Amino acid sequence: MSAPAVGRATGVLPLIELGTPVLGEPEKAALAEVIDSGWLTMGERVRRFEREFATLHGVEDAVAVGSATAALLLALAAHDIGPGDEVLVPSMSFVATASVVYHVGATPVFVDVEAPDRPHLSLADARARLTARTRAVIVMHFGGYAMDVPAWREFADEHGLVLVEDAAHVAGLAGHTGVASHAAAFSFFTNKNMTTAEGGMVIVPDEGRRERVRRMRSHGMTTSTLDRDRGRAVGYDVVDVGHNFRMDELRGALGLVQIARLPGWNDTRRALTAHYRDVLARELPSVTVPFARAHPTTAHILPVLLPPGTDRRAVMASLREARIQSSMHYPPIHEFDVYRRRHPGTVPLTLPNTEAFAAAELTLPLHPLLAPEDVERVVRTLAEAMAAGTS
Repeated sequence: MSAPAVGRATGVLPLIELGTPVLGEPEKAALAEVIDSGWLTMGERVRRFEREFATLHGVEDAVAVGSATAALLLALAAHDIGPGDEVLVPSMSFVATASVVYHVGATPVFVDVEAPDRPHLSLADARARLTARTRAVIVMHFGGYAMDVPAWREFADEHGLVLVEDAAHVAGLAGHTGVASHAAAFSFFTNKNMTTAEGGMVIVPDEGRRERVRRMRSHGMTTSTLDRDRGRAVGYDVVDVGHNFRMDELRGALGLVQIARLPGWNDTRRALTAHYRDVLARELPSVTVPFARAHPTTAHILPVLLPPGTDRRAVMASLREARIQSSMHYPPIHEFDVYRRRHPGTVPLTLPNTEAFAAAELTLPLHPLLAPEDVERVVRTLAEAMAAGTS
């Protein structure tokens, strides 16, 4: 399904994309309905999307926002994390996981991952980095593989910390996220398992904190534009210093269509991941997939670890020549220039497991439009690239 027939007919190898959104006529119809309605900003579709997302994850309610970055920032702000506070964060994540800490006025403290082949935040290293100023910890479900959130909640409660999940990779993983933490932030960016183009969601179990997130996403106002337009409220007060982090009706409409298909897409991703594991074990055993086969996952991406000495750039170039996209998740945040400048120190920060993982990781294509034969072509091409002297 990932290969257009015209590509096969002309002899040109079809492009195997790293990830691609699944969009079609239902999404077009949903967007047209919003335009015809005349109401484009945050309204009843967004509210329905929030409720359906909450139901899917087995929680009471959720709050839709403009991005996962906004979701993370609001999760911290609603729990009063701010100047003078330190927040334990992974370096093996997208940069937003750390940048939101600065945006609320706090300081990120980078924590290593468990092992070079298990890129989850290390509880032992987190303990070692605690100080009297530590107020919160953000854990990240790398690649869609579920963190042991109950263990982290025990750690957080022991030390009086706020526990926030960066759940950008795990939409639809019910029972594993949003239920044991103080807050969980999800992403609907274009490359995620479901998409609203841009967009995010916040799950906060505490009703008071959740309503604060709801107010803060819209300038700290006590009533919405829709409520005033429909005559359900007259005027408003401003009770928090908030932001314009709202989700619009167009994205809410997309979310309603996509969320209905998310469980099936996640099943397809898991099946494709299992096929990758089988083919790699048979054809290229020197390349391994992190985490155990049975680890709960949404299979957001397909990370593999290349053997020592592999020239990753050359491998990626060979894949690209064969019309196969690849990537790397992620460059460690603590090695970015701005973070080195903000944390100069006399000795540069080193996170050995994070750095070892980052040096070996390669992300291969994974999305619901792939077929098993696409997986086999990817592995075959990877094997050819490595055998041709690129390692």
